[in-house]
Amino acid sequence: MTPALPQLTDFKPVWPLISLTLSKTPPYTELVKVRALAAIILLGVTAILLPATPGAQAIQRSMYVSVLNEADAPVSDLGPSDFLVREDNVAREVLRVAPADDPMQIAVLVDNSQASRDYIRDIRVGVESFVNEMTNGTKHEISIIALAERPTILAEASSDRVKIMKGVNRIFEQRGSGNYLLDGVIEVCKGFKKREAQRPVIVGISTEGPEFSSRRYEDVLKPLHDAGAAFHAIVLGLPSNDISEDARNRAAVLDEGPRTSGGRRSSLLATSALPGELKRLAAELTHQYRVTYARPLSLIPPEHVTVSVTRPGLKARGTLIPEKPEQKREQGKP
Repeated sequence: MTPALPQLTDFKPVWPLISLTLSKTPPYTELVKVRALAAIILLGVTAILLPATPGAQAIQRSMYVSVLNEADAPVSDLGPSDFLVREDNVAREVLRVAPADDPMQIAVLVDNSQASRDYIRDIRVGVESFVNEMTNGTKHEISIIALAERPTILAEASSDRVKIMKGVNRIFEQRGSGNYLLDGVIEVCKGFKKREAQRPVIVGISTEGPEFSSRRYEDVLKPLHDAGAAFHAIVLGLPSNDISEDARNRAAVLDEGPRTSGGRRSSLLATSALPGELKRLAAELTHQYRVTYARPLSLIPPEHVTVSVTRPGLKARGTLIPEKPEQKREQGKP
């Protein structure tokens, strides 16, 4: 008798069943939350496993800081415990404080437009006294730039007093011209960046005459910040009633520039006070501190860095030293 063949129902499948309908998946937002949580956990575990070396935990930043007393004279006996540095209102540890002895690169911008006609002699005398103070046994480099019609170099950057004074002696009123202060600041900052100036300083001497740069104040403050330059502004004469767009932009630069860069803003009704004001500025610049503090590693730089002193009756202002390329690479910046 021929054996009965097995029925199809006797066979058992040896492959998994495949469903043609997709399984239910969580919403996309839930997937994002899960992945973000996993990334946070992974970063936390990595931080725990990495060696706790000082270089991996924090970096050092420095500022050039002026400290003045109530008489507007520099104070020169302070230490780390006297300073308070904040990044976005978060206090940082001050590591070292020392006299700032790095050579400065100083650009003196002079308004020699028609509005300066009655001030030229005082301007020339004041700049001459400033140059004498800043070249007294130092290696600071000073350039002189005139601002009438367009920024014009009267003396190239040099530490040679004789060469600088040749430029000072070329300061004369240019009749029928306007002031181009904002253009001058932008051009000087470009030069600082190109030469990789280590301690750039701008001293702007301006009248209240018409401004012809046609620049927005934001377009001036950005290169000033990028160059890491301290901007000191001295404005001569009675306040102007000009409400034009150019005048408003210049007023913003003269106010915000010194405040955000660690400089000083002075307004002089009597231009005969200019030599004394420039002499006080020279004393401030030559008695600055270099304050070094620690900050944690971060891919996002702080928006605001401020410095103050703990002793009563003293005021401080500082200029943050720009990061070097190797510091940016250390933080993973492009």
